[in-house]
Amino acid sequence: MFTRRCIWVNGPVIVGAGPSGLAVGACLKNRGVPFVVLERADCIASLWQKRTYDRLKLHLPKQFCQLPYFPFPDDFPEYPTKYQFINYLESYAKHFDINPNFNETVQSAKYDETFGLWRVKTISASSLIPVEIEYICRWLAVATGENAEKVVPEFEGLTDFGGRVAHACDYKSGKSYCGERVLVVGCGNSGMEVSLDLCNHNAKPLMVVRSLVHVLPREVFGKSTFEFAVSMMKWLPLWLVDKMLLIFAYLILGNTEKYGLKRPCLGPLELKNTAGKTPVLDIGALRKIKSGKIKIVPGIKKFSRGKVELLNGQTLEIDSVILATGYRSNVPSWLKENELFSNDGVPKNPFPNGWKGSGGLYAVGFTRRGLSGASLDAISVAHDIANVWKDETKQTKKSFAARHRRCISHF
Repeated sequence: MFTRRCIWVNGPVIVGAGPSGLAVGACLKNRGVPFVVLERADCIASLWQKRTYDRLKLHLPKQFCQLPYFPFPDDFPEYPTKYQFINYLESYAKHFDINPNFNETVQSAKYDETFGLWRVKTISASSLIPVEIEYICRWLAVATGENAEKVVPEFEGLTDFGGRVAHACDYKSGKSYCGERVLVVGCGNSGMEVSLDLCNHNAKPLMVVRSLVHVLPREVFGKSTFEFAVSMMKWLPLWLVDKMLLIFAYLILGNTEKYGLKRPCLGPLELKNTAGKTPVLDIGALRKIKSGKIKIVPGIKKFSRGKVELLNGQTLEIDSVILATGYRSNVPSWLKENELFSNDGVPKNPFPNGWKGSGGLYAVGFTRRGLSGASLDAISVAHDIANVWKDETKQTKKSFAARHRRCISHF
């Protein structure tokens, strides 16, 4: 049984209380626009709080990860830990007085063309009896991000494997894997870091590399690689900056292809811009790969009881499997719209033009440019909404004042 309620929101509804949703809220608050934030979890930034491993740190320096109008504390290190970042986000929400409606899962969001309004239906699990709530609003900001749902590929025989199988979002530490042979499926930043963490806890990781990958040093000449690239792109074309990054990567890391990590034809920045594929920033895993403590293996053919058969015909005995196979957007499951978002749940128009749709629909945090991209989106969205909101509010006040004067003249 459900209790049903309908709520009018005199401003936008923001779906998602992660960094993107908080950034939009702060920017709107800064402009005096009221809003409601809906969050399916029981806390802000649930991905960071509940679905990340213990050793995680920000991959980029903190100045590239801070949200609008609120810098990181000076005493935070250049690469804050996940716990420091969570603390920063909680301080951010408190500073801007952002109070999301937690435990509310959006079931659908549909634009009512007759009235020019959005109808956002949710199920709230905050009480013993679930409550079905419909929010009516003029604007809808989608801030659920690119990593809302884990991607779990299907592998033949995996259900018969018999050992422990976990997605990277459920992995916390290699402590419980000590002494085990662990197959890590995926060679992105998560796969590399999980493999390194397993190694540091005396497990024996085997990392599946199924695709081409760029591995870059985290720092060049004492500066972050990202900061170096951003500086160079002010003066040089992207292809030339890519060439420079690859030269420095070769000088610092050596030839990664010798160890089974083949590079794509496109440079790291061009690949990121065109396909959204992030290069791996090495923080120590490559050294373990070179020493043989992390073994690189080819793609998977099938699993069997306690074993995996690889595409090269080799069969290995393993104890556990960790799927570092990434995440995807969940927008198509609830947003009834097909103009701004593609079937994959990301904006059809590339950065920097993917933040605004029609009918008061906005997207925040889908730029494939991390937290800095989400911040740029948030500023643009808040500016756009605030201009219309203030104009409409002025019209409403004028209309009310005129009616009030007419009323007085009758007495």
